[in-house]
Order: sequence, then structure tokens, then C-alpha cells
Amino acid sequence: MEKLYEENPYLTQFSAVVQSCTQAKKGWDVVLDQTAFYPEGGGQPYDLGVLGGVRVLEVHEREGHVVHTCEKPLEAGSRVEGTIDWDRRFDLMQHHSGEHIVSGIAHAKWGCDNVGFHMGADVITIDLNVLLDETQLRELEAEANRYIWEDHPISITFPSPQELAALEYRSKKELSGRVRIVSFPGADTCACCGTHVATSGQVGFVKLLSVQKFREGVRIELVCGGRALRYVNQIADQNHQVSNLLSAKVFETGAAVQRLLEENAALKSRILTMEDQRFAALAEQYAGAGDVLLFEGGLSPDGLRRLCDGVLHACGGRCAVFSGADGQGYKYAVGQAGGDLRAFAKEMNQALNGRGGGKPEFVQGSVQAGRAEIELFFASR
Repeated sequence: MEKLYEENPYLTQFSAVVQSCTQAKKGWDVVLDQTAFYPEGGGQPYDLGVLGGVRVLEVHEREGHVVHTCEKPLEAGSRVEGTIDWDRRFDLMQHHSGEHIVSGIAHAKWGCDNVGFHMGADVITIDLNVLLDETQLRELEAEANRYIWEDHPISITFPSPQELAALEYRSKKELSGRVRIVSFPGADTCACCGTHVATSGQVGFVKLLSVQKFREGVRIELVCGGRALRYVNQIADQNHQVSNLLSAKVFETGAAVQRLLEENAALKSRILTMEDQRFAALAEQYAGAGDVLLFEGGLSPDGLRRLCDGVLHACGGRCAVFSGADGQGYKYAVGQAGGDLRAFAKEMNQALNGRGGGKPEFVQGSVQAGRAEIELFFASR
């Protein structure tokens, strides 16, 4: 089978003869005498498109044959026209070439070996076996983009065994036979079966999104080309919204958010003080009252816990605090000093369509019941 994509990754339409077509689990497996469809491999996803008017669902290489899984059968011996989904192909070409440039520069600068590579629908990841920090990441991004913008030509060759033996190139394993070498002059030379752009400038630009420790080295997330442009535009749109909401200039949103967080922290501290005063007054009000049922609006789970804890130690009995609204459900906290509420909590959750639990003497959760139902349940206990 002739693999047209190896010689010309820009070929989007071709003609071929169907050599075989067999039914499989996911559709119909079609083998052609030649193909421009790239099969999944080397970290690069397969191409999509159309064969003879039939949608191609997957493409894999099996036992030296490129197998196209189609949604409908194609007649063996017939000649069909194939069309590649070019937008998808070019996106993958940009990312695969961008990965080579980043990996090659990292290898040259810090001796990193690329030990893992995955092209996802949103981002691609590169696993390097050397630790890099955020400063090195920014340096790597700057140098990779400088190389891209210099628009170096990219060459693809099939060197002879003698030429290959004398060539310095990256590869994850020992290779023999017909080896395809992809060279980015001044950045990277690597054994690779994937599709690539013709010049580095066609990558557009590369954006390194994150670096995190992974095994003995790091995992880098990145996007290239059109996907990188969409990513930057989304970030800019979000920042523009934040800028408008905070009445801050677009390059001053970070400082504006910091001020907002400080103001929010001050307000939370003030609310906490006011809650403590309110809870102390309620505890004093119910001192010695025995079992107590309270409804208090607007409490967080922590506020529920603090109020219940304060009142139960004053009332001398069981304290139950509910916060919420009819039709929306209620959160609860129930406590009893030295008590065992496990059986009670189970019965309450069953009766009031609730869920929750905790320690024997203190439980928290929520119920989907109205205030009248809650009051009726506690009145009977």
C-alpha cells in the first residue's frame, strides 16, 4: 500500500482502488491500494474525512495495512475518491510540528528527552525526563516562537542505513529498515511517521500553558496555531469581562481582583463577628430549655455547626438547627452533648427525605421537606 501522506501531507483529495471491505464492530474495514488518510500512531490521532461518499470513522495501521473504518461498505475492486478533513489535518500538523520544535529546543538547552507525547482534543502534552521550572518554561516558549517566526524549511527524508548510522536524531527506540527522518534545522531532527507543515512559520505560534512534575521530570501542556489563537482570544474575552465588571483597565485586573478579595475577606470577618454575637445571644436565650428546634436563615454549613454547638451546650438537651427555605430544601445540624444521635438521624432522614451523618453526638446534612413537616417531625419526638 502506498502511503501518500508520507510524501505529501498537503494532499487532501486522492483516488484509490478498494482492495477489501469487511464488516467489523465499529463499521466496515476498508483497505485501499493507496491512501492519504493518516492512521493513528506516534502520538498523532488519525485523519477523518470521506471515502466514496462514505464517512470515515477511524483509521488504524494493522499488519502493515492502513485500515479505514467506514460507516457503510464499499465495493471491493471499485475505484473511490477520498477527501481528507483538512481543518483537522492542518491542526494536527501544526501541533505535531510545534511539539518537535519545543522538544528539540528543550533537548538542546537542558538535555531533556521526550518520553511521552499525546495530542488531545483541547491541548497536547509533552513528558520530559528533566525537571523544568516556570522561568525555564517561559524561556522555552520564547525560543520556540522565535524559531517558528524565522520560518525555517522543514525537510523529510528516508536516509540509507549508512546515512542513518552517521546521523544524530531523536528516537524513543532503536530503529532499522526504512526510517523516516523529520528535520527542523537548528531545532530538532527526529525519527517520525507523522504529518508536518512545510515551514516552521506555518505552526503560527506556540503557547505553553503549564508545567507540572511528572515522574522524574515534567509534563508540559501546550497549544499551537489556530488552537492557540482561540485560546488567547478566550482568555482576552474573559479578561475583558472582568475588566468591565471591576471597572479596571485590562492590564490591571489582577490588582483589582486582589483588592476585591481583601474587601471580601474583611466583610466575611465582620459577618463572622456578628454571627458569633447572634449565636451567643441565642445560646443565652435557650439556656436550660432542654430540646430546642431553631430555624435560622442564610447560614453556611460552618455557621450551622457553630450555632448548634453553642446552643446545645447551653440548653442541656438536643439542639437541631435548620437553614434554608420551603421548596429549596434545608441544611441541618443536630447535636446533643454526650448523646448518640445515629438512630435518630437515620429516622429523620427517612421521614424528611434527607441525607447526612457524622459523629454519634453531632450530625449534619440536608432534607427536602418544608418547615411544617420538620416541625411536625420534631414535635412527635
